[in-house]
Amino acid sequence: MNLVRTAMLLAVMTALFMAVGFAIGGRGGMMIAFVMAAGMNFFSYWNSDRMVLRMYRAQEVDERSAPEYYGIVRDLAANAGLPMPRVYVIDSPQPNAFATGRNPENAAVAASTGLLQALNYDEVAGVMAHELAHVQNRDTLTMTLTATLAGAISMLGNFAFLFSGNRENNNNPLGFVGVLIAMIVAPIAAMLVQMAISRTREYSADRRGAEICGKPLALASALQKIAGAAHRIHNDDAERNPATAHMFIINPLSGERMDNLFSTHPDTENRIAALQQMAQDMSMGSTPPVRADNPVRKSRSVPSTGWGRGGSEPPKGPWS
Repeated sequence: MNLVRTAMLLAVMTALFMAVGFAIGGRGGMMIAFVMAAGMNFFSYWNSDRMVLRMYRAQEVDERSAPEYYGIVRDLAANAGLPMPRVYVIDSPQPNAFATGRNPENAAVAASTGLLQALNYDEVAGVMAHELAHVQNRDTLTMTLTATLAGAISMLGNFAFLFSGNRENNNNPLGFVGVLIAMIVAPIAAMLVQMAISRTREYSADRRGAEICGKPLALASALQKIAGAAHRIHNDDAERNPATAHMFIINPLSGERMDNLFSTHPDTENRIAALQQMAQDMSMGSTPPVRADNPVRKSRSVPSTGWGRGGSEPPKGPWS
């Protein structure tokens, strides 16, 4: 059902983009909008992961530089039947994480140093399982394309403002109403569709992530800790790039308030309640446990800093 809903929302976004082009310049404007959308989506498809990782100055790690963190991702990927993604660390005190990449074969996951310091082993595993669920569901591609279209619609709205001064423009079949739609209504509608897609996919990734790690309550605990810290600790890079906020497991922007039409993420309490219900169903046997050839396990090479066991010392690695 979530997949169908996401496909429908993407179709609405594409139609809205072309409708804005028609409102500005008739059939010619609609064709120009279509070409623009195709070009932007092509560029985003091949370059979105590198762009986002560069925005947050993420540093790639391996089994030598971050053995426990890397081992968690490796075991979870095997548990989910996914190729091993590239693993990154973001130097940020705000606990958070995201996934990116056009498909599972070209995916990357990133966690902040704040997350690795604040969460215990099982909670980190729950968060990374959530991100791998996004990879498995191909949400990273969906959200990138949606964000690109939303930005392009806003850009067309600016074009409409420039064209509005030409009252003899016969290419605009809707006249002033068309300009008004392009300038105000369409960008707001695009934002709402983008946010609706994001909220839809978060619930699905929570559930699949809990299945991958096998511990819904660990993910619920992680969400509670991250949400509490995200309100107190600013993420300067996210504030400079608000269009990427939907990628994180918890909204990194300081302006988040509640689960409404203008929120990029579902209400955290609602997500926690759903995970708690899932844990209860699993304990009662109504939800069978996930079978895996490689169950998630603690790495034998636990860093002396003890971040995986609630230590206060920061993890050692290229970000220290």
